[in-house]
Amino acid sequence: MNFFSSTSFMDSKEHCPCSSFPVPQSLHVEVEQDILRSVQAILRELDGHHPGLQCDQGMRRWTLHKKIDRNPISCDILIKILIKELEKAERGDNKHYIIPLLHILMHTIIKAPYISDSLYERVYDFCKKLLTLPKPYCIVGLDCAMKIKNERAVPGLSYQRMVISEQNLRSKVYPHQERVFVFLDPDLISESVCNALLYEAHAAQGQQTPTACMSYVISHSMQAALGSQCDVQRLQKTLEDKPTDVLESCFQEVVAAVELTREEASADRKRFVERLGKIYEKIVAPSAPGAASLKRPQSIPLPSPNISFYLWTDDDLIRKELFLYTRPASQSSEDLDGFNDQSRISVVSADSGIEGDLPPSTEEISCTSSNKESSRLQRRHCMKKKIPVLSSAALAPDTCEASTAKNSGTLHRKSGLIIENTLRPKKMYTARIVVLGDDRVLGRLAKAYYSLRKSEARRPLLTVKANLQFYYIPVLDLQQHSSATNEHTTLYRMECCEVSMYLGKVDPWYESNISTLCHMIPKLATMPSSPSKQLASDPFITDVTSYYVRMGMQPVCFQIYKVKIHFSDVSQDSVEDVFLTELRADIQDHMLPKESMLTRKKMNVESPGTDILINYKKTSLSSREKEVNTLLHSSRLMMKAIPTAETEDLVCLNVSITEVIKTTNLSGRSFCTNTSTIRTSTIEIKIKSMAHRTFTVCLDKDSRRVYNSVVRMEVSPCLEPDYCMQKMKVMQLSPDVHEDVGLTKYMSKSLLLPINTFAGIVQ
Repeated sequence: MNFFSSTSFMDSKEHCPCSSFPVPQSLHVEVEQDILRSVQAILRELDGHHPGLQCDQGMRRWTLHKKIDRNPISCDILIKILIKELEKAERGDNKHYIIPLLHILMHTIIKAPYISDSLYERVYDFCKKLLTLPKPYCIVGLDCAMKIKNERAVPGLSYQRMVISEQNLRSKVYPHQERVFVFLDPDLISESVCNALLYEAHAAQGQQTPTACMSYVISHSMQAALGSQCDVQRLQKTLEDKPTDVLESCFQEVVAAVELTREEASADRKRFVERLGKIYEKIVAPSAPGAASLKRPQSIPLPSPNISFYLWTDDDLIRKELFLYTRPASQSSEDLDGFNDQSRISVVSADSGIEGDLPPSTEEISCTSSNKESSRLQRRHCMKKKIPVLSSAALAPDTCEASTAKNSGTLHRKSGLIIENTLRPKKMYTARIVVLGDDRVLGRLAKAYYSLRKSEARRPLLTVKANLQFYYIPVLDLQQHSSATNEHTTLYRMECCEVSMYLGKVDPWYESNISTLCHMIPKLATMPSSPSKQLASDPFITDVTSYYVRMGMQPVCFQIYKVKIHFSDVSQDSVEDVFLTELRADIQDHMLPKESMLTRKKMNVESPGTDILINYKKTSLSSREKEVNTLLHSSRLMMKAIPTAETEDLVCLNVSITEVIKTTNLSGRSFCTNTSTIRTSTIEIKIKSMAHRTFTVCLDKDSRRVYNSVVRMEVSPCLEPDYCMQKMKVMQLSPDVHEDVGLTKYMSKSLLLPINTFAGIVQ
């Protein structure tokens, strides 16, 4: 394949007129030893063999990048060390080092002042080696290889595109925009923690003006391309003195040169350097003869992304904010009312809207009406326009993922980035949705995502414009349990943060960088509220969040389950809801009349629970379905959707049923309990006798989502609304066809919630 052909790149020295920055030998040795110690500490942390390192877990990667920011000369040294460690890990038995080291390497390359072509070639050659490894190494390696190829031909491309999209800088040649939406549930995150997060984010973004960001882009592009031939200090001073319109003109010229070189069939680094060299000479006047300038690499800041915080008080808030984000600038906010109504199911009308198609009776009525009425209702001349095919299957590219089995209960857990087809038009907007909290906030996110997909299936508006990325940062606010021991804290996290525990097991880099924020974020609320210069210059939480949304591009997909709930009151309609992590059902006792209580014998001990009928399809690795019906006397049942072990990738529900067994001893009748577990994807549970007892159902451990007086539950994997809509259209045209045909044959059937991580699932 041409993509992996090294001949597509130009030779390193003979085509590059610029040179790297000289480094004194004594300084080189000292810096190399310091960086090597930092990298080895990160590797020991990944091994997890040293319990004493847990106190600083999550800080080492951040500290290493801060060292590079303060001393940009060390970028080349770090890249060389990382390449050596990656090659050792690939040859040896330490493949769990590869993806974390790759992410450190890519982040360093984005921010590096200058990288020689030979160093780019070493990185690219290693990334090609990863293509022979299994997932997720080959997926991450391919993504990195594509970025390195572009960066080698056009140095500074990744930095420029990242700043333009994240800061929403205006550019005709690269109009892509990104925004980070952070949703905080006020019932789960305390007010003090919310204020602390908001203050740190504002402190980090306080000096990120559009003019400053444009200056950063110009300076970084010049330094990355020209190397030591670029006097960065002089360039920055010149840019500061220029008016805003002149600065924006220079910015647009640099962006156009970068994107033009990127779009050329044979991107040539030499041609790119010549283009930027001409722009550099226009911006910076030639220095006076004999004037000496110290040309040393300068660290150009990488601005934090545009982060917006929201208190999640409205269940429909995500959809509303996405609509406001993707709407055209000329569209008024009043159109949001119409957007709220668009989710209703429309009625098919036979009226084309053309005056000539009206029946005669309608024309007579319209002619006899008053002038005022007719002027208001008169139809304008128009033409019939066939609805484009795109509107009926606009979301098909997003949902047409190859399924490995017909039944969602036997699908293996999906993970990893699907490489985007270059022929597919890129979406202009990217919305990175970050939620903070425990499993309850993820259950709420799954419900909001299901509602969004349903409305988009009827009328696609948001998903055809925006690429949605979901991120999860676990937060446990344990301020009320300050006296709790570490053991109790760990048990509490295992109970309330099952998703983050699972993600930390399958992705060690997620565990090291993101799971550590679980208890670190609440500590912000205990810090002094007075402004701190160190907090503004080194905002740890904001930096880690920015690193997560930038580098975490490998999703782990979780099945969303739908439950239909029936109540004991026959006049009450059944309710449909969804859950992501857990469904708990407890037997709810009803008070008996006094007359019936007096007639009961004192020696009869009534056992807890009631008889329930269970009908389910047994899940197995062989993909064979076996329908089972059973009757049990149970007091409680629990459905868990998150696997307990990282090696378990079968998508199914683990249903634990607490069975009550009656026994007889010398003191009379007694009972004991026994817990049995079944694995299924579809289950129906019904109380046999509704005389005195019903279920109390709680979804996703959330006390706000509790249903009482439940007598029957039907649980099944939630289907993709796009698939259901397309299936309905097929059934309308061909009522006798029950199997999947046409587009439905290739569409994803199950609704999966993708949570982005750094590696996906590492086996």
